[in-house]
Amino acid sequence: MGAAPPRHRAFAESVWLRYACPFIRHASCYIHGMDSARLPITLDPAYQRNGPYDELIGLGGKPRPAAQPLFDYLARLKPDDLDTRRAAVDAAIMTMGITFTVYSDGANIDRAWPFDIIPRIMAKSEWSRIDAGLKQRLTALNLFIDDLYNEQKIVADKVFPIEVLAGSKNFRPQCRGISPRFGVWAHICGTDLVRDKDGTIYVLEDNLRVPSGVSYMLENRHVMKRLFPEMFETCSILPVDDYPTRLYDTLAALAPRQGERPVVAVLTPGIFNSAYFEHSYLAQQMGAYLAEGSDLIVGKDDVVYLKTVSGLTPVDVIYRRIDDDFLDPEAFRPDSALGIAGLMRAWRAGTVGIANAPGAGVADDKVVYTFVPKIIKYYLDQDPIIPNVPSYLCMYDDQRDFILANLDKLVVKPANESGGYGMLIGPRASSKERDEFAERIKTNPRNYMAQPTINISTAPTLAGHQLAPRHLDLRPFVLQSDKVYATTGGLTRVAMVEGSLVVNSSQGGGSKDTWIVDVGTGA
Repeated sequence: MGAAPPRHRAFAESVWLRYACPFIRHASCYIHGMDSARLPITLDPAYQRNGPYDELIGLGGKPRPAAQPLFDYLARLKPDDLDTRRAAVDAAIMTMGITFTVYSDGANIDRAWPFDIIPRIMAKSEWSRIDAGLKQRLTALNLFIDDLYNEQKIVADKVFPIEVLAGSKNFRPQCRGISPRFGVWAHICGTDLVRDKDGTIYVLEDNLRVPSGVSYMLENRHVMKRLFPEMFETCSILPVDDYPTRLYDTLAALAPRQGERPVVAVLTPGIFNSAYFEHSYLAQQMGAYLAEGSDLIVGKDDVVYLKTVSGLTPVDVIYRRIDDDFLDPEAFRPDSALGIAGLMRAWRAGTVGIANAPGAGVADDKVVYTFVPKIIKYYLDQDPIIPNVPSYLCMYDDQRDFILANLDKLVVKPANESGGYGMLIGPRASSKERDEFAERIKTNPRNYMAQPTINISTAPTLAGHQLAPRHLDLRPFVLQSDKVYATTGGLTRVAMVEGSLVVNSSQGGGSKDTWIVDVGTGA
């Protein structure tokens, strides 16, 4: 089974050809025959200092092997060529409507997606290990979630503390005793990775509730293939374009009715949601319906139906982009106008698949995160392939004392916030802010964990006519139903402000395309 052809792609292509290509054709006529010693851009002097690990540039300012073809290519460009291409990209992004929403002072502000045209590059040989680690982690997390809602063996064996489960805001008693198809609860996971100064890659957090960002990963690649077509012709850059088909197949495997093309609906809160662009994009890419709660109804037969002009159409799978609290007013918040009354009844009856399953967020908790290495060992009898960032728990007296005594050196995070909100970056906080945060920790220690400040890696980012180091992370997307799949690369999020560690788009971050390069077969 595969996804239907996207209806919006032809429009996107026409927009690109109309608005971007004239600029790029004008620039490209200067590429060939240029003196290879003449660079259109220079490296920031920061690259001569001993800074964080850089993804593209090694010691002495020399490109890493996987990045060498890119720098050879850049050396052939006319000095103003990158500016021209960057302007073309900005125009295309604006015209194609690639946006996200920032909530500020009660107002919803749509902004064009901030995009840097210098890619992040990683060798396939390194990525192979990361790929295995991502699949290992999600497999273990799904076994963990299924156990918590059924036998709770990991609690009985005292590997996972009962007090952590008891204090979980995302554990849903309404889900007790349910066993979803394949025993999988989190079908779509966005795993945030960072690299430390010594080159070690860590998992920073697991996004298992309603992970977002994959549409930007896909559009970043779509843009870059047209911006630097020569690179994609001569280098072995591994593709990401199959994600919508993989996502559809993952969802289709959950359908109760097998043997025919399942009806899939993407459930969105509506146009005012910050990720609405992504909801619409993925529905179009998969050939799925895009529906709000009011478009769906649960019948007396406990089947979910989509309201259409031709009547009611049974829905096999719902890819929900709505938080648990608002998913079903019968089961969760009774005042929700976003969900579908009776959806939990239908799910329990086995007439519809839901991804991610209600209750999957129990493992999307920064306190639970600290136990994931033990979770992997317990269920798989394996050591984690990708380590966690070293962490401390405020709920334990000795660790809390250490945290409170070292707030100026640590990053403290609440268990359930996302987007970089609600946390304390100790070295950058004032004494007053640290004192206020200390009181919050003392009042509710279960709700906080702490980590050392990681000097996360950088990558060259276009700043004027210089390539300047900017901090970044990486969010690959992992899918699981009857099998497990991980994207080749992911969404690289970059702090566009010099020195900033905040990569979240809601707080001024941008993104890059991520190239996984087979160095042995490329140019």
